[in-house]
Amino acid sequence: MESVRRWGPSVAVNLVLGVVAVVPLWLSMMFAANYPLAELGLTSREPTDNDGMLPWAMLLAPLWAAFLALWIPVNALARPESGVSTRRYWAVGSGLVLTPMAVLMTLFVLVDG
Repeated sequence: MESVRRWGPSVAVNLVLGVVAVVPLWLSMMFAANYPLAELGLTSREPTDNDGMLPWAMLLAPLWAAFLALWIPVNALARPESGVSTRRYWAVGSGLVLTPMAVLMTLFVLVDG
């Protein structure tokens, strides 16, 4: 019960921030599919995308900067003080932030077929 009390706020904060992170993660996935993976021949590019990479960079850089500017200080405040190594906490926090995106992608694959 003590571990739930220590980890509860951190888990909740990271899952809520994971919902916020869906937007930059999804856009990063779209960027990767349209440019680097398409150049490697693993995906096909969007046929109507003829603007190049600059609009993507202008969109993704501020989104990730804003998310990280929110995520890092909030996690620094939510980190339990006793018994948790810094490396382990940030690894678990990163995994929890990715959880909502993984759930949404799984649902998308299951529904879309």
